[in-house]
Formats: sequence, structure tokens, C-alpha cells
Amino acid sequence: MRELFEFSMSPVELFLRGTLVYLGLILVVRFILRRDVGALGTADLLFILLVADASQNAMAGEYKTLADGAVLLATLVLWNAGLDWLAYHSPAFRSVLEPPPRPLVENGQILRRNLKKDWITLEELQYKLREQGISDMATVRLATLEPDGELSVLRMDSTPVSKPKRKRPG
Repeated sequence: MRELFEFSMSPVELFLRGTLVYLGLILVVRFILRRDVGALGTADLLFILLVADASQNAMAGEYKTLADGAVLLATLVLWNAGLDWLAYHSPAFRSVLEPPPRPLVENGQILRRNLKKDWITLEELQYKLREQGISDMATVRLATLEPDGELSVLRMDSTPVSKPKRKRPG
């Protein structure tokens, strides 16, 4: 029972492994997973699951005890909270972690270059606009892909478009 609470490897090694893998994954997620306009697609979700599985051994080095797991978990929590704090307090750092808002439609005109930068098809853009009750691109003053992947839309008449409320069953 005592072995369960002892370290099978150095806590410093666990911290370094966790740090390197966590920061590497932050960069992967920052630069690869924004393209789906407000939602993760099936392929993106599968990618995250496979990366998590593959990186588990790199982080843990096949740890065997609860103490190893606790150090690794604490490392991940520390980095997550630390990066959130830095992003909150530093606009320069936030720009590294979060992509800037990117306009996709201006004054009814589709900005194809910006769609291409985020691998968004015209069909995906039209779908997201229809979700917000917009069927005519000419009525869009500005449609912007936000850092969280959501699409915000202003109509030509200057009213922000909000998503229709879903009816609750019952």
C-alpha cells in the first residue's frame, strides 16, 4: 500500500514532462483547431482524443503511483491557470494564445482570403449565417470569426444578430 504514495520517478522530471507536452498542445490547439466556426468537428474531436492518448505516455513516462499522478495533475492545473492569468494581464501574450477576430463578410462582400486562412468553406459560412436567421449576404454589414470560434454578425441596419432561442421540450 505504501508504494502507491511513493514516487516512481523524480517530481522534477514529471513537472518538466507535463510542462513540455502541455505547452506543445497549447500551440497545436491554437493554430489548428479554430477552423470549424464555433464548434469542433468530428475529425477535430478525434484528433484531440488521439493527441491526448499519445501525449499521456510522453507526459507521464508510464507513472505507476498516485504521487506521480498528483504531480502531473498539479503541473497541468498550474500551467492552465498561469496561462489564463498571463492572457488576462498581457494583451501581447493573449495574442499568442488566442487568434485575433477575423472578418469574413464586410458590407455584404465575402472576404474569401480570410475564409481561406481559417479553412472555412463558403457553405460553412452560409450555414452559420442561416443559423442566425440570415439568408441574404447583402444584409450583412460585418460577420466576424471570434477568437472562440463563434461567428458574430451585424446587419446592415446595425442590429446585432443573436442566435434564435431553442424551444425546450415539454
